[in-house]
Amino acid sequence: MTEVNQEVVLQFLNDNPDFLENYVLSHVNKERLQRWMAWKEQARKKRHGDPNVNGEISLDRKTSMSKWKASAHSKKWILLQELTRNIHHHSNKIQVLTELARCVATATAAEGYNIYLLDEHTKELHYQRLENSNLGISSSCIGKAQLNSSLASFVALTGETVRIGDILSDDRFPEGLAVGGDKAQSVMGLPIIKADGKISGVLELYRNVGGGVFTVEDEEVTTSMLMWADICVEYVEMHSCMTKQRKLNDFLLTVAKSIFQDIVSMDTVIMKIMNYAKKLVNADRASLFLLDSKTNELYARIFDTGPFDENMPRKEIRFPMDKGVAGHVASTGEVLNIPDAYMDKRFNREVDMQTGYRTKSILCMPIYIRGNTIGVVQMVNKLNGTFTKADEESFETFAVYCGLALHHAKLYDKIRRSEQKYRVALDVLSYHSQCSDEEFLAIKQTQVPEYIENITNYSFSPWTVIDEDKIRYVLYMFRELFTNATRFEQDDLIRFTLTVRKNYRNVPYHNWDHAFSVAHAVYTVIKTAKHNFTPFECLALFVACLCHDLDHRGKTNAFMVKSASPLAAIYSTSTMEHHHFNQTVTILQNEGHNIFKHLSSEEYKKMLSGIRQCILATDLALFFGNRAKLKEILDKGDFTWDSEEHRHYLEAIVMTSADLCANAKPWDIQLETVQYIMAEFYQQGDEEKQRGMTPMPMMDREKKHELPQLEVGFLVGICLPCYELMAQVLPDTKPMADGASANLKRWQELADREQEEVEKALSSYKPDINDDKHRNGKVTRTLSSTKSYTEEMDRNPSEYQSKEKVGDMSSDTRQMQTSRDDQNETFSNQKVDDCDKSVAQAGADKSTEESNPQRDTANEAEQELEAVR
Repeated sequence: MTEVNQEVVLQFLNDNPDFLENYVLSHVNKERLQRWMAWKEQARKKRHGDPNVNGEISLDRKTSMSKWKASAHSKKWILLQELTRNIHHHSNKIQVLTELARCVATATAAEGYNIYLLDEHTKELHYQRLENSNLGISSSCIGKAQLNSSLASFVALTGETVRIGDILSDDRFPEGLAVGGDKAQSVMGLPIIKADGKISGVLELYRNVGGGVFTVEDEEVTTSMLMWADICVEYVEMHSCMTKQRKLNDFLLTVAKSIFQDIVSMDTVIMKIMNYAKKLVNADRASLFLLDSKTNELYARIFDTGPFDENMPRKEIRFPMDKGVAGHVASTGEVLNIPDAYMDKRFNREVDMQTGYRTKSILCMPIYIRGNTIGVVQMVNKLNGTFTKADEESFETFAVYCGLALHHAKLYDKIRRSEQKYRVALDVLSYHSQCSDEEFLAIKQTQVPEYIENITNYSFSPWTVIDEDKIRYVLYMFRELFTNATRFEQDDLIRFTLTVRKNYRNVPYHNWDHAFSVAHAVYTVIKTAKHNFTPFECLALFVACLCHDLDHRGKTNAFMVKSASPLAAIYSTSTMEHHHFNQTVTILQNEGHNIFKHLSSEEYKKMLSGIRQCILATDLALFFGNRAKLKEILDKGDFTWDSEEHRHYLEAIVMTSADLCANAKPWDIQLETVQYIMAEFYQQGDEEKQRGMTPMPMMDREKKHELPQLEVGFLVGICLPCYELMAQVLPDTKPMADGASANLKRWQELADREQEEVEKALSSYKPDINDDKHRNGKVTRTLSSTKSYTEEMDRNPSEYQSKEKVGDMSSDTRQMQTSRDDQNETFSNQKVDDCDKSVAQAGADKSTEESNPQRDTANEAEQELEAVR
């Protein structure tokens, strides 16, 4: 038996053609026969070297997905399924339509196809062809779509599907196929319709002479498959757009990181912008012109002369804002895309003449910031063709980043120049705010006292110490407090103390004399009271007292806020206290002034933190909260020296007590210091009147007769509660509470007198705040040993100290204590954010109680808490 193989079968079919014909007619359908005929024609053309034009179907099964689909699947839905499955491999609309046209051509046994895209605005038809070599796209315009021309134009205008057996015999299409098709006979043209019903293109399918005509079935197959065109194209365009946008975003992110991380100068930013701009649109060179709004000129100091480097020429080029392409863009804000620069009248050839470069194509765009043009960026000579619409869109987004980068570079440049000016000014101010060498040597050459009599007495008057001795007294107190606990270099300590003195302003009360008195008060507490403060806490307390009012302007925090002071803009709460602390740190940073330089880094941070906390505690707005918390701890019996938190609350009360120490001094000292305080308050009140403000009663010199009542309220509401709370923990400090009680009695006596008598008594001593005695104690300030009022009281005890009017001291104190307890209950239960809020709340809580002159006066005084520091 003969073996059956390909050669035997082939020989049998050749010898028996009737058998082959009967088999084909019986077992092969029409569609398969048409495909066989198409493949035979394609094979013939390939053998004879005929070019593959007009989208004719290729025989290469390895590279043609359409042929693979046609040979593997006989059902149309399988072709569509495969097309959809592979659609993500195509990157643009033409590739999708080309693949779809191949599928349709295979399914309908077409011998070729043509794809046209219709420009929606110009109504021009563009023939599209996908190059097999590199998957590039070639596009050519075949003219504006119009009737009585080509079949593609007719379909594009009418939206009708055309199916004819012989295109040459149809008078509607005198031009036949728009592209090629010399041998085409049977043609079918279908519109490619978008989702919104608009025609986006035309698909032509044709068969050559002898290839048969397209049937209704072919039309139905093609129509059904074209229904996928819109979905596929939309998906691909969306995917392409997203991919393009992602790449642009990545590019812009890289630009932003590079530019904003390295804003060291305007030149650096400009060079980076030019470098990235070239990469974005594939340009040969870039230029960036900035606008000089003062001269209405465009200028550039940096030009791209080829490969981008850091050594670009810095020769500046300037020209009028209305000259050249860049000038036109800067003047009008219009984006210009010029394919041939020398054919455009707006092109300024002078730049080429100066740089020696030949400009061909230009893409020029304005750079905005806050709606104003600040410059123009110009791309020159695209490396492959001319700049496109896509280049314009990408570059428009890039221009936003350019504007931000240039704006921030300008701000950085201004900040850098301001910083240098600030450094110079700081250096000058630092020189003038530091002690002089003469002052330093004068103190160094004198001896610090070995012993100072009565300095730890609570009735000691710091104001009687002449200014030259105050520095030595401070050095003495430093030595007595901290010799064994902390190491100080004497030279640093002298410079620090002298510079602290120099940085107190010449204001009536909050000056160097006040700082010295507060420091002495804390020194007395530390030396006389039995306590368990750590050496570091004691040192922080003492240094904080010396510095607690540095650079005080003689104005309250409330005034600083109302007058829109720069300090109030920097510090929203405890304005002046924050400033005092920062001044302290500034002094410590001066060369030869750091008295803490022997501390470790951790100890130094802890010391500054302690000083800051103590200085902020002198803000009376914080007193009520600190007092309430410490009182609650004491009432529960929970206070322990082992708790750092408990010690901090006590430190805050000690700072307030020291700050108000003048209220605990003997009456003569109290009266004089109050006069200086009021002089400072009246200055602020006068300034507030000049600004159209209404000053508080305590600051209104026209209401000076109310001073005794305000002092009574202040002593009852603030001072005595503070001193008595401190005495609960530190019993040895009770003399301060006793002194305040004695002064309260004297102020109450004044408050009970008629207005004329009060004014007469207070006017008996008027310190001259403008004389040399007041200028930070530069000369001796001595306290008057007697005052007219006190002398009169001594001469007429029966009139001024009668039992009926004043009563026994102890009973009078008990009466005030009862009133004070009622008042303190209100204070201690208030958690205040600021003084005014505390006062308002305290008044509301007591509005239903029986009227009490002392309490009413205290409430009135509380409205001045910010002032009575």
